[in-house]
Amino acid sequence: MKLLFVADPLATFKTYKDSTFAMMREAAKRGHRILACEPQQLVWQRGSRVTARGAVEIALTGDPHDWFTVTSTADLALADVDAVLMRKDPPFDSEFFYATHLLSQAEREGAKVFNKPQALREHPEKLAILEFPQFISPTLVTRDPAEIRAFHAEQRDIILKPLDGMGGMGIFRVKEDGLNLGSIIETLNKDGTQTVMVQRFIPAITEGDKRILIIGGKPVPYCLARIPQGNEVRGNLAAGGKGVARELTARDREIGEYLGPILAARGLLLVGVDVIGEHVTEINVTSPTCFQEITDQSGFDVAKMFVDALEQAMAGTAA
Repeated sequence: MKLLFVADPLATFKTYKDSTFAMMREAAKRGHRILACEPQQLVWQRGSRVTARGAVEIALTGDPHDWFTVTSTADLALADVDAVLMRKDPPFDSEFFYATHLLSQAEREGAKVFNKPQALREHPEKLAILEFPQFISPTLVTRDPAEIRAFHAEQRDIILKPLDGMGGMGIFRVKEDGLNLGSIIETLNKDGTQTVMVQRFIPAITEGDKRILIIGGKPVPYCLARIPQGNEVRGNLAAGGKGVARELTARDREIGEYLGPILAARGLLLVGVDVIGEHVTEINVTSPTCFQEITDQSGFDVAKMFVDALEQAMAGTAA
């Protein structure tokens, strides 16, 4: 198969931990051809099809630094490859949004895109949890400072975060004393112009913010618990958290087995569900990671499971 990865610049990949690289490596091992472009290379013109201008085909070298060589460069209609994998990292900004519309047009022209662009648009990573209240902690979404203050008075220990953050960016904890709550609200909601998510603080964060990967509707049997270090409240790896692979608990499996078939049916081949303690905090669909950390520590080959699922999905669409 010819696989086109729409991703960040290849030269920026940290191959020792990059999940997109792990996908490419496993796919190349099976003889699939690997092509890549960046979102800004997607072009559509009336009378033509969505095309990746200057898409590159690459060969993997096995070197951790100079990890690929470009074997060819061409303008490539997305409908002419077997699968398009949207792997652009967050944030989900306007340009990401526009790229999903180009990918939807490519679908209308016959392209097979994973994750499905419409599903990417309909599952913003913070807000997607609202559909599953049975799995989440007390949560408020609002622009109104008075609503936030009332929520704090009720819950007494809260987390506030922007809806467009990534890697733990912009997350604040306010304890019972309410110290700096007003300033934090002003920072996050920008005088009432931006919506904020507020959640009850979950003490189990000390045991890790667990990333549960769901592939083809089925949970990977190991998660990566991202454990905050020092006085940090955030477990995100980008914020200095320590990643520890663990077997799923009974609650983790319950969450994964419930959400998996629902999300897969919507065209989400790969999902990263974040769980603290017993509660889902985010549903990540844009470019879920942690493949290599889980594989390295547990021995379970996540990339193999992913490419298996991709091949099965392609066989299903071909049928």
